[in-house]
Amino acid sequence: MTATRPVTAIVLAGRRDGQVDPLAAAAGLTDKCLVPIVGQPMIAHVLGALDAAPQIARIVVSVNEPGLLDDVAEVRSMVASGKLHVSSAQDNLVDSVLDAVAGERFPILITTADNVLLTPGAIAEFVAGAIEADVAVAFARRDSVLAAHPSGQRRFYKFSDDSYSNCNTYWIGSGEALEVAEVFRSGGQFAKHPLRIVEAFGLINLLRFHYGIGSLGAAFMRFSRRFRLDMKAVILSDGAVAIDVDNERTRDVAETILMSRRSVAPQRTPDQLVCS
Repeated sequence: MTATRPVTAIVLAGRRDGQVDPLAAAAGLTDKCLVPIVGQPMIAHVLGALDAAPQIARIVVSVNEPGLLDDVAEVRSMVASGKLHVSSAQDNLVDSVLDAVAGERFPILITTADNVLLTPGAIAEFVAGAIEADVAVAFARRDSVLAAHPSGQRRFYKFSDDSYSNCNTYWIGSGEALEVAEVFRSGGQFAKHPLRIVEAFGLINLLRFHYGIGSLGAAFMRFSRRFRLDMKAVILSDGAVAIDVDNERTRDVAETILMSRRSVAPQRTPDQLVCS
């Protein structure tokens, strides 16, 4: 596998357990992916980052009612160009992924519609780190996350080398590697399905991961041996990517960061505008 191989991106935008998200309800909407963030539906920010990343050749959005995205300009534009396809979300996470992946080319990058602080740079960094792996998961170090915003994330996985936060960005290198997703068919929540998770990952592996025994890299080496796949943790330098929009607090944090990015973006002079 080479770094120039085109990547398919899957954006998971379905409702959780068929329930209306509180942020969506507060905005008078049925789907969280349409909640406005700095004047745009949150999914538009994710699609904009993916579309601007040269590594991404194709995008599939998984949503409960595809017609709900008809008014999102970014969706209309990318559908018209042939770069984006809208897939119907299924009853559970795994079936939604499998349905979205069907007929698409590997490797696959999977992210979520609330990952609004994703950037083309972070995508490039993740792809470069994951390109040789069968399965990869993006993380950011605690210091990087807190540097992006001190209130952005409150939960971290603590390991012997550092503390990390998940960045809601995943890599599936092949159809064979997609079998790992079956572990999470019923939601992937440890508390709800502990026996299934223990059977898949191994009790000792889970205990070491839960209590941060050893380094994050060592944990993924053990998972690799367990599944007989090359599984890797990719550490992103931009801690903001670990801040997804889950509630009013993180929505406000995301808007603050996005506005800050806009204020520091290079401004083109009148002469440059004429020349272009």
